[in-house]
Amino acid sequence: MQVWSSWLQSLMRVRIVSGPFHDGVLLVAAAGLLILAAWQLACFDRVRLLWQLLAGVATGAAGLLAAWLISDVIMVFGVSLGWAVIGWAAAGFAALGFVIATAVQARALRRVIAIVMIPVMLVAAAVQVDTVFGEYQTIGSLVGWSPYQSVSQAGIARPTMTVDQWKRRAADGDLPNMPSTGRLFSERIANTASRFRARPAMVWLPPAALSDTPPKLPVLILLAGQPGSPGRAMQASGITALLNDYAAAHDGLAPIVVSPDQNGGDTINSLCADTAKFGKAETYLTKDVPNWIAAHLPADDAGAKWAISGFSQGGTCSTQLAPRHADLFGTMIAVDGEIAPTSGSVDNMVASYFGGDRKAYEAQVPVNALAAHAPSDQAAVLAAGENDTVSVDNVKTIGAAARKAGWDVTELEAPGTGHDWHAVHAVLEAALPWWCARVGLGSSSTTTNKTWKDYDKLEVLQ
Repeated sequence: MQVWSSWLQSLMRVRIVSGPFHDGVLLVAAAGLLILAAWQLACFDRVRLLWQLLAGVATGAAGLLAAWLISDVIMVFGVSLGWAVIGWAAAGFAALGFVIATAVQARALRRVIAIVMIPVMLVAAAVQVDTVFGEYQTIGSLVGWSPYQSVSQAGIARPTMTVDQWKRRAADGDLPNMPSTGRLFSERIANTASRFRARPAMVWLPPAALSDTPPKLPVLILLAGQPGSPGRAMQASGITALLNDYAAAHDGLAPIVVSPDQNGGDTINSLCADTAKFGKAETYLTKDVPNWIAAHLPADDAGAKWAISGFSQGGTCSTQLAPRHADLFGTMIAVDGEIAPTSGSVDNMVASYFGGDRKAYEAQVPVNALAAHAPSDQAAVLAAGENDTVSVDNVKTIGAAARKAGWDVTELEAPGTGHDWHAVHAVLEAALPWWCARVGLGSSSTTTNKTWKDYDKLEVLQ
């Protein structure tokens, strides 16, 4: 049983977007196509090969059209998938058409190879689409597998000092024992105030927080997109690796990261609001989650030392909640967010989510929330992938509204990315050190003079 459990855990940790599994799938797919085509040529039957290739071209064109319609015309996912995704979908359809046509026309072993290649082509196309998005990083993330202990079982100590006191101890060479890297936990946060049905949250604690005498640390709330989950937000963003590197250079100091579930399921869009349709998501995020953090983690007081960040629908939530709850969040970092919370038409949302109350919906629109709660001394990093032109426009619109409301605003574009987690990673790589400096982390022995323009993965829009 122990051997089986160990093998299963190893399987769940296999990376999808890079490494041996990713490269192996693509290699087998390419080799299969070459073998089938070469075998047909070796049989001197170029007519059948031509028909097989034409079948591939036809299905590829059909796949291209279908993906484009779904992505950019019908917009099933609310945003464009981008041409990289559309292109890989078309390539997958083309390869599938070729191997199916070969399976129909071939005989014996070649037919068997063609049939075997059908699922291989499907997997290869799916892997490449996922690589573009960066959503599912491991096999375990596909099935929601979590190997993580809960915070309540780990015996995390209460804070005993400030960050400045920790820095002074570091300067004196008198830091307490702590691990060399941070640690991930899974936790079901009590929904006492909201009764909102959330999935378990993910929590990352830096080395300093895992010591017996931790300091009070800043907190970052990280929200996934929709569909999405706290686990995928932690994995796909790459935030734990970024913060482990930061902590290694700053005497174990880094922010606490909590990724709560703002939706309750992959097929649910709560709008991050208190609604009649899916319950009190806003109350959960702004009451239950902060209350749990204050009671169980070595966290600084909410407000100036807290930030909220998110991607896609999570980015939209960030731009809704930060201005509406300035007492909780001094900073927001939003990537590829929408101009407004979206789940169908506005009329449908007003009717089904807000019981016909148009003002309740309008209050959730970021530009309206910013204006309604102005002036503010909060800070915002608003960003989008270069190829997600709709989100780039949203950044400019929301950025202008935030600046008018008194916010300290930075607008960024991530070249070579789209509506994907690669944009998020590029933004966090620069935004996390900036925010950490803003909230007082770091040490006298490790300083940085980097500015936004020093990060080659970003362009500063404003």
